[in-house]
Amino acid sequence: MAERSLDLDALQGLLDRVRGLTVACVGDLMLDRFVYGEVSRISPEAPIPVLKARRTVAMPGGVGNVARNVAALGGLAHLGAVIGDDVAGRELSGVIAADAGIRDALMRPAGASTIVKTRFVAAGQQLLRLDDETLSPGGYDNKAVFKGAKAILLSDYAKGVVDGALVQAALWAGREYGIPVIVDPKGRDFARYGAVDLIKPNASELAGATGLPVETDAEVEAALAALLQATTAKAVLVTRSGKGMSLARRGEAVRHFPGRAREVFDVSGAGDTSLAALGLALAARVSLDTAVEFAILASGVVVGKSGTAVVTPAELIEAEVSQNASLAHSKVMPLDQLADQVEAWKRQGLKVGFTNGCFDILHRGHVAYLSQARSWCDRLVVALNTDASVKRLKGEGRPVNDLESRAAVIGGLASVDRVTAFDAPTPIDLINRLRPDVLIKGADYTKDQVVGATEVESWGGVVRLATFEDGYSTTRTIAKMSASSSSEAVGNQEMNPSSSSEAVGNQK
Repeated sequence: MAERSLDLDALQGLLDRVRGLTVACVGDLMLDRFVYGEVSRISPEAPIPVLKARRTVAMPGGVGNVARNVAALGGLAHLGAVIGDDVAGRELSGVIAADAGIRDALMRPAGASTIVKTRFVAAGQQLLRLDDETLSPGGYDNKAVFKGAKAILLSDYAKGVVDGALVQAALWAGREYGIPVIVDPKGRDFARYGAVDLIKPNASELAGATGLPVETDAEVEAALAALLQATTAKAVLVTRSGKGMSLARRGEAVRHFPGRAREVFDVSGAGDTSLAALGLALAARVSLDTAVEFAILASGVVVGKSGTAVVTPAELIEAEVSQNASLAHSKVMPLDQLADQVEAWKRQGLKVGFTNGCFDILHRGHVAYLSQARSWCDRLVVALNTDASVKRLKGEGRPVNDLESRAAVIGGLASVDRVTAFDAPTPIDLINRLRPDVLIKGADYTKDQVVGATEVESWGGVVRLATFEDGYSTTRTIAKMSASSSSEAVGNQEMNPSSSSEAVGNQK
């Protein structure tokens, strides 16, 4: 599996970078209607539920939903598509005009009809979908939609808009403006999309295009290789629902990106959301790996919503904060489990570092220390003193934060890969069990004072002494807090003299 690079700080930075970027969204457009109601009886005319309609919601579907997601994420969408000059088309135009983040570059040729998909929903479940559609009488040929764009998204729903002429126009614009072209494909002939930068099928579409199974990672890798051989696309990204996404680039090994654990409410529109996120991220000139992680996060949020929904930056930040909390918890493990993990890392040729301490109240000095420690190894293990151990070392009143809290905070740092605990006077048993490649302590020690130094060097490891930032320590932090608390108490007594006499009376 690929290592995650999109942490909270990186996500916030990416959201800032995509704000205001223009993305051309071109393809098949439709009007999505949702009729919500209640079912309390079965029809006497046939064994079917009777829906009592309560409200109807209309929104752009197909490439329109891609554009909505671009706008919701802070970008500006140039929406290119074909609709009819009919009642549904006028309704759709009005819905699009109401979104300030979408610019209408629609074509309304004579004879075209607007596609309408109406879904009837009760108690969160779709009862029926009614499609009213006629294939487009012609493609889309307004090249102005590409002007000013930083990326081009082609959303093909096989309704006739994404034809050969549109694909060639998009490829021309990609070369002319130096911007990526990404396709969400349909059908089995992916070669017709030409040398696009990225094709993004789902697993079912990949299986249909190659005739190969796609259940396991190995099967997906074989199917991706076959698809690259059959097309001139520069890369293929397959979306695999809860299994995440897998990326194949020419001349490189396939990379598998794990999905984000989310409660799935409705998967409709998740592909549109991931396409929008990919386009915006690549428009911001981030790496394709980072763009994939952004797409996974965005689509993971939207599947928890009903209907063809969108995701906002605030929701992504909330999801990442929640994910970080879960990730921090997953880093904490007992020694036996940790030993297996360390052994697995070593088999991969990774250099494992080890450090230990109380880490009671995390401060800037701790963060800098752990960051420096991580720079000397590929994976960093932090062993925390148990609460009883801290009390023995530091005295009454310590630790301020219990072991579970300290482990969660330390595990939340990107520089830390695993967290464990020990109750013994020294961590020598852990060091002998894990046999780290790098043993790290603070520069307030000398090498001969570091517990485990001799053992680590005996198996070829090294001992490193990390510097501390001056002016930062847990003891000093606690002293400042105590001084502040005492000053506040004195101030409160001066403002309310009766409180002092009341305290004396209570003591009596």
